Amino acid sequence: MHAFAALLDRLTYTPQRNGKLRLMTAYFRTAPDPDRGYALAALTDGLDLRLPVRRLLTELLATRVDAELFRLSRDYVGDTAETVALLWPEPPETEPPPIVPGLAEIVAAVQAATRAQLPLLLTGWLDRLDSTGRWALLKLLTGAPRVGVSARLARMAVAELGGQEVGAVEEIWHGLEPPYTSLFAWLEGRGPRPDSAGLPAFRPLMLANPLEDAELAALDVAAFAAEWKWDGIRVQIVAAGGQVRLYSRAGDDISRAFPELLPLFTGDVVLDGELLVLRGDQVAPFNDLQQRLNRKAVTRKMLQDFPAHVRLYDLLVDDGEDLRGLSFDARRTRLEVWHGRAQTPRTDLSEVLQPASLDALQAIWRDTRNTGIEGLMLKRRASPYLPGRPKGHWYKWKRAPLTLDVVLMYAQRGSGKRSSFYSDYTFGAWREGDSGVAELVPVGKAYSGFTDEELRALDRWIRTHTTERFGPVLAVEPLLVLEIAFDAVQRSPRHKSGVAMRFPRIHRIRWDKPASEADTLATLEALIVKGTEGNART
Repeated sequence: MHAFAALLDRLTYTPQRNGKLRLMTAYFRTAPDPDRGYALAALTDGLDLRLPVRRLLTELLATRVDAELFRLSRDYVGDTAETVALLWPEPPETEPPPIVPGLAEIVAAVQAATRAQLPLLLTGWLDRLDSTGRWALLKLLTGAPRVGVSARLARMAVAELGGQEVGAVEEIWHGLEPPYTSLFAWLEGRGPRPDSAGLPAFRPLMLANPLEDAELAALDVAAFAAEWKWDGIRVQIVAAGGQVRLYSRAGDDISRAFPELLPLFTGDVVLDGELLVLRGDQVAPFNDLQQRLNRKAVTRKMLQDFPAHVRLYDLLVDDGEDLRGLSFDARRTRLEVWHGRAQTPRTDLSEVLQPASLDALQAIWRDTRNTGIEGLMLKRRASPYLPGRPKGHWYKWKRAPLTLDVVLMYAQRGSGKRSSFYSDYTFGAWREGDSGVAELVPVGKAYSGFTDEELRALDRWIRTHTTERFGPVLAVEPLLVLEIAFDAVQRSPRHKSGVAMRFPRIHRIRWDKPASEADTLATLEALIVKGTEGNART
């Protein structure tokens, strides 16, 4: 447990991606089986212990710490696991030191325990661990490490252990279960590659690079196919061995959130596409799709109100035949034949555009904002389907972002290395109030787009202009203007302002601009276009 706790602690304070990779690879190289397998499961959301940890902790801590002190501390720290780890009384110094259980021992004990036995188990572990160990234990049991590591990054670290590409691990990943002993045996040359034959295994996706100005100027339009860039999420549908899975672009299984799609696919096929909410021939705003993402179960009302649809881009496997070595044009032809034969409901094919010249292509791109489409995808017709983001094959050409001047209203503490700064910002736009006096109404929240130096400056300003405190959130004087960049705006009955921004981020801090000159809600509403109400391009 000590080694796992040290890993999580160092990951939290290591901002660089490559630094996190090195830490995880070193841990997987030195930690024993099955501990390292359970650590891998925890980092990839593959360890589901299903514990009522929050209730348990509240009950246990009440016997040792004043309830008001816990509430105030939780508001300040912003994280329950960290608060409990810091407040829990330190174990007395003994000789020899108390025996700390290993990761596998903890998992086995939790899985075997009855609900009545859990409080005693948890108390015993917390009493024997130091603050870092307690924090890591609680992160493990709650299933939410939140140390800045994605599931794919953890799989990359495992792949590096065996000198493999991450795609080789991803293609067998969904046939494996914790503690992944067969995976580690293969990576260390002690066993064969785990067999995923007959299983609905994920294939690493081919991704696009942003289109730069120089590449656009030199583009041979005839050598590329153009498609609309839809504002959904990239998915892969895999049918094999009588099973069907729906995967996100990172290889996460999201099948349970979209159960109505699974019975539609049969045989041995792998398809690449965009998951959307579609009503008739109208693509709904991304906010509608969000209502169904990251859910372990969906209600009948959700199925009716947010009907799922997949717009297909590519065919990777057809009747068991791997097509990834074929050109894009050849795969597209096979996709059209497959779709015509399968007649799969809730799917259609992405339109392939045929601009005659670079000028015509640029005219199509300029019109994407008017039609509410996110931009264009350009795919080299001769390209095989290659994992990752290979240069020169696929490009994404997103429409230029919108910008708006807004006023900072609230600030909240960040997490991880930002836990000591107010780094999450809620901002508002002006609208005329009932009395005819202008008032600010919240229109969005952003926590990116600024440098470390700007973060420190914002934090200082917030602390000296606070008017009210709501736990970890501060209300500030409505004086500071932020220029916000965002991709789109859409109607949203869930927000007080009636609108929601898509991907807001701070573009500039307008220290020089009076708050009275910030933009109005009416300006934001005027940016709502047909595509964010529902797009008709099919």
